[in-house]
Amino acid sequence: MLSRRLIRNVRLGIKDITLHKMRSFLTMLGVVFGVGSVVAMLAVGEGASQQALDQIKKLGSNNIVIRSVKASAESQESSQKNSYMSIYGLLYEDRARITDSIPVVTRTVPVKIIKKKAVLGERHMEMRIVGTTEGWARLVKRQLIAGRLMTKADVEDAAGICIITEFAARKILATESSIGQSIRLGKESFVIVGIVRNESAGGGVQVPDQKADVYIPITSCVKRYGEVVTQTTTGSRQMEKVELNELLVEVDSIEHVEPAARAIETMLQRFHKKEDYVISVPLTLLRQAEATKRTFNIVLGSIAGISLLVGGIGIMNIMLASVTERTMEIGIRRAIGAKRIHIVMQFLVETIVLSGAGGFLGIAFGITVP
Repeated sequence: MLSRRLIRNVRLGIKDITLHKMRSFLTMLGVVFGVGSVVAMLAVGEGASQQALDQIKKLGSNNIVIRSVKASAESQESSQKNSYMSIYGLLYEDRARITDSIPVVTRTVPVKIIKKKAVLGERHMEMRIVGTTEGWARLVKRQLIAGRLMTKADVEDAAGICIITEFAARKILATESSIGQSIRLGKESFVIVGIVRNESAGGGVQVPDQKADVYIPITSCVKRYGEVVTQTTTGSRQMEKVELNELLVEVDSIEHVEPAARAIETMLQRFHKKEDYVISVPLTLLRQAEATKRTFNIVLGSIAGISLLVGGIGIMNIMLASVTERTMEIGIRRAIGAKRIHIVMQFLVETIVLSGAGGFLGIAFGITVP
């Protein structure tokens, strides 16, 4: 009996809505845009935040990244001189101290970075040479497309081998058949032994690798290019000596990451007279990004919720007007025996049909917009 009455009320509600198509459509439109804006804005916010979170996770939650930077006072002094030798940054001794003094550190990976022109056949491009060890592939996990990765023997023997990124390989037309070919980096030649997929930076997060990278053993980098990098421009010649441009530190567990970072900072402050380094902790960045993501979603949801509230008020106004103009109909129904609850159910069903249809259309609209 109850279900039959409910079906009858639904039919009456739909019939009344179809009798006023334009009014019902405009009323529904407010809910459509309200729900659509909520879904779309939350999706956009979630996507932007997730991109930043993914970039941070790729750095490794157990890792600490230390980068060499030129002190601001030294930068100003070097810009005022035509010829200048700048010495700053991380030292080989820093790596040894961190490894020996902090028990929770399981691995340290040194990185030297220089830029040279790469030539393969008739193709050439500017590339970033990354001198490192076999530990790089363990901390910066990237997919191997062809060939092999660097080995411990390559580092010990200062082998003339290199691994290039997929982006660089495409630019200089290197393919799987290029494995074993010789590529010239500056004035030095190396044999290509592998091609890896690289990750581009995004979401405001600096990743260790870049698009046009080529990886060589750090021993080969020091042996062939030396410790001093010379930059010659019109009317000036500047030289920089940086032993290590970056140092990647792996800690045994997430719980020890932040205490280890504080210990490393204390140690570097003791042995460095100037602040020529920056410590980045991906785990801390991850937590900050997650907190920002939650706040961002709340703000976007609140803004979009206002649109939904306006749509709901629109339905309230239309239903109020509908009740007022149908006073005669309500009186006739009451005269032939309809109870108060029957009248309320009729208008409630009409409201549910309007808001429900608008909600479904709004969800579809919000999904398709982003």
